[in-house]
Amino acid sequence: MSNYITEEGLLKLKNQLLDVKKKMKDVSVKIKEARDMGDLSENAEYHEAKNEQSFLMGKEQELEQKIKNAEIIKKECKGVVAVGCTVSIDDDGEKMEYEIVGSDEADPLSGRISLDSPIGSALLGHKKGDTIEVKTPAGTSTCKIVNIG
Repeated sequence: MSNYITEEGLLKLKNQLLDVKKKMKDVSVKIKEARDMGDLSENAEYHEAKNEQSFLMGKEQELEQKIKNAEIIKKECKGVVAVGCTVSIDDDGEKMEYEIVGSDEADPLSGRISLDSPIGSALLGHKKGDTIEVKTPAGTSTCKIVNIG
């Protein structure tokens, strides 16, 4: 499965992965120090460090998978809504603008919506002037695509 992402978003994921790997080294040191304290069965520092190591290993695998499956978004908006496009809509007189992005970069408060969100998926493939129905948990609304950029 592709992970649609901008170049900036991919760079952020790679930096997060570097941070996780650094933390893994730090946790390894904590585990070694805790082992040196003696009895591991009652060593809270050891168990805490092992839990942290387990969490970080999962995070590392998740980030590596996202990076491996990354597909850079190309902003090719040739009159049709696609990932990477900025879309202006009119929803019953209320004007809104959204950039369609992958789920890792979605930030609805900043106008960046996931292609998997109800409105994002409803907009994909449509043209300027099209009227679409968006089904959300709050109900169905109709909006018109005013501009694609």
